[in-house]
Amino acid sequence: MAHLELSRRRRSFVFIPLLVLTSAAVGGLYGPATQVASAAGNDDDISASVKDFTRLYSTVEQNFADKLNADQAIYEGAIPGMLVTLDPHSHFFDPKALKAMREDQRGHYYGVGMEVVSKLNAAHVIQTIVVDPLVGSPAYKAGLRPNDVIVNVNGKDTDGLNSADVADLLRGPRGTPVQIKVQRGEGSDELVFNIIRDAITRSSVSASFMLKNGIGYVRIDKTGFIETTSTDFLAALKKLDEPNLKGLVLDLRGNPGGLLTEAVAVAGHLLPKGVEVVSHHGRASQEQSYKANEGNHGVNYPIVVLTNRNSASASEIVSGALQDHDRAWILGDNTFGKGLVQTVYPLVENTGLALTTARYYTPSGRLIQRDYSSVSFFDYYYRNNTEARNPDDVKTTDSGRTVYGGGGISPDEKFEVPTPGPLEIDLLVKDIFPTYTKHFFSLHKEQLPVGWDFDATQMSEFHTWLKDRKFDFNEADFTKEYPEIRRNLEENIYKTAFSVDESTKYHLETDPEVIAAVAALPKAQALLTSADKVRAERARK
Repeated sequence: MAHLELSRRRRSFVFIPLLVLTSAAVGGLYGPATQVASAAGNDDDISASVKDFTRLYSTVEQNFADKLNADQAIYEGAIPGMLVTLDPHSHFFDPKALKAMREDQRGHYYGVGMEVVSKLNAAHVIQTIVVDPLVGSPAYKAGLRPNDVIVNVNGKDTDGLNSADVADLLRGPRGTPVQIKVQRGEGSDELVFNIIRDAITRSSVSASFMLKNGIGYVRIDKTGFIETTSTDFLAALKKLDEPNLKGLVLDLRGNPGGLLTEAVAVAGHLLPKGVEVVSHHGRASQEQSYKANEGNHGVNYPIVVLTNRNSASASEIVSGALQDHDRAWILGDNTFGKGLVQTVYPLVENTGLALTTARYYTPSGRLIQRDYSSVSFFDYYYRNNTEARNPDDVKTTDSGRTVYGGGGISPDEKFEVPTPGPLEIDLLVKDIFPTYTKHFFSLHKEQLPVGWDFDATQMSEFHTWLKDRKFDFNEADFTKEYPEIRRNLEENIYKTAFSVDESTKYHLETDPEVIAAVAALPKAQALLTSADKVRAERARK
């Protein structure tokens, strides 16, 4: 099973983006792949190097001042140290990291079903805040809400613990109980929830709805391309009445990647049957081409794809295929630029090795991998320059447009994300929006009506509340940043009053980049029409 992933959490020794091609069940190719790799090297050189390492290790083991921990020396030292000399994406999985990768790939785990985050409170103590109880999960059914502060799990106080530690406390076998104590609102009263853990299924299609005038919106975001993504994607398009769509905004911003087969299936549904989606090959691996098996059955509505610098791996496969075939207009920022493929080899005691074995190429033949040979790994992962390109890797799309390799997928239209103003940044950093949300609901006990709006009266009340709290701000900034501040407040209040889904929908409908994508759909239509004409002319020759 092929898997392309931009890492979303710290994985053992590596906590940065990677792209992986795994075998079935992360194990089916282990033996044969090892034989191929061994045959490709010089046996005498390998034998000599192993002997040198053995002598070195023996010297360290015998003479080091303290007793040597063999597992630590090998699995936390020697192996990661060797891999870091190869490329930024080859790395070692310890048992916990390998298990987590498998869970990510399947898209489900056992627990209570909510996203949590660590934040410092006024006393500078780390606390764990509920961000999102997943709809239908045990946490959601029990009544956990966004902005609840988790203070205790099964008798263990959580102050000072990071969100990963608390998440581990919340997870557990299906059917087992967990007691969660939270603080809610402005008071100090604790609420106690006794919850039974269950299977939690994550969908990478986190939002899908109609925008306006027959235009659909679908987001495949940070969960990435997991085993159910193509199925969920098709279900979302069915819900949107795909045959009658006037256009589609496909949002891949922040998408870290995932399963190659799912990326091929998503792109393949939007492309003509039989065209190539992606190919890959390496020194010890044969070239393999992946094509659109089912195709779009002639349904050719215009598409705008949203990308940013955190769109990586499988999301670059999708956006690259749609761009090379002139099927979509790409709007946003350059994608991450991850064109290396890793194979995951299972090792002893449930560990694994992700080793770069190939490179992948978009349908036009370009390699989008950014250069990492002349920069530090830090600069490679966290660079500000998102417009790198390889002038020697110049290709053309189906209609003859010029595209480049070497720097991710360059957008057809650049979108500069508006920079928050100084007051909005201050309000965000100091958690004023969720804090005011708690205050708001301490005064408004009644259910808010559908379509409720945070109007001028509500903004005036917020302004007074800031003044009462002696919050230092510039009145000119408040006036200038009024729309953005109002949007943040309404989004936060929607989350508690209605649901996380409604809050997300409001956020996206008012997102300047989504609005720009809708405005760009005529460009996508013109591109599609032009490409169809070029292909028709070529077919007649």
